[in-house]
Amino acid sequence: MASLGSAARSGIRTGERRHDRTPASVVFLILLWLSLAFGLLVLLALLADTLVEGAGRLDANLFTQYNSSVREESTGARAGILGSLWLMGTTALLAVPLGVAAALYFEEFSDHTRWYNRLLEVNLQNLAAVPSVIYGLLAVAAMAVIGLPTNIVLGGAIALALLILPVIIITTREAVRAVPREIKEASMALGATAWQTTWRQTLPSAVPGIATGTIISMSRAIGEAAPLLMLGVPLGIYQDPDGILAVFTALPLLVYQWTANSQPEYQVAAAAAIVVLLAMVLLLNGLAIIIRNKFQRRW
Repeated sequence: MASLGSAARSGIRTGERRHDRTPASVVFLILLWLSLAFGLLVLLALLADTLVEGAGRLDANLFTQYNSSVREESTGARAGILGSLWLMGTTALLAVPLGVAAALYFEEFSDHTRWYNRLLEVNLQNLAAVPSVIYGLLAVAAMAVIGLPTNIVLGGAIALALLILPVIIITTREAVRAVPREIKEASMALGATAWQTTWRQTLPSAVPGIATGTIISMSRAIGEAAPLLMLGVPLGIYQDPDGILAVFTALPLLVYQWTANSQPEYQVAAAAAIVVLLAMVLLLNGLAIIIRNKFQRRW
């Protein structure tokens, strides 16, 4: 009987292997690899072309000079770089605490049988696919209620915070859900309350996943231009932002303006600004990888 059982199991495994290696599955796998290779080659070609074109303008003027319509050969992105840094910092302060708190509520404290909690969760899933322009319109309405101009750092931060908030909530919930239930039950068994367990056990254990999802969301937001255009953020700024109520511009807006200009000097400056923007995105993604590898736990 044992030999029959092992033969049957080996036959099943052999059958599964034969099924996995059918001609149709092999052709499909080859097509998948070819599609991946084609996408990567196109991306590498675009990156190489942009880097070669903008290498000559990766100089001090790009980082120290302002956008100029007179001296095209020395136009700079100082205001855009500083504006993007202010924008990302304010966006993080608005979105991260609210997103983490909302995710903890939905995952640890909410009653899933309540109709309003189910409604909020369904809307949360849908908000992740809403076009970014809509969040720009929501930010315009929010700034009108507050009574402040829309083209300030706070207005742009509200738009981008609304944009990345659903992603932060979803990724944080997944990170919290990945924490073993035994840790929570052991904490509760030792007399800790639900809040103490969440604050001292669940949240620290979920930090790698939360940090990774948050930083990747920020790297998406840093390249957004559509919500800022809806807010009327100006392109020609000749001063550094000095607070959340300051008028600003952002690096993606400068890239948008320069690429629309037919003069070759602006095209080269746009390529250099794209390289700087890509470097900022890669830096954020690298930071996410470092945090994940440093604090990741194996249960």
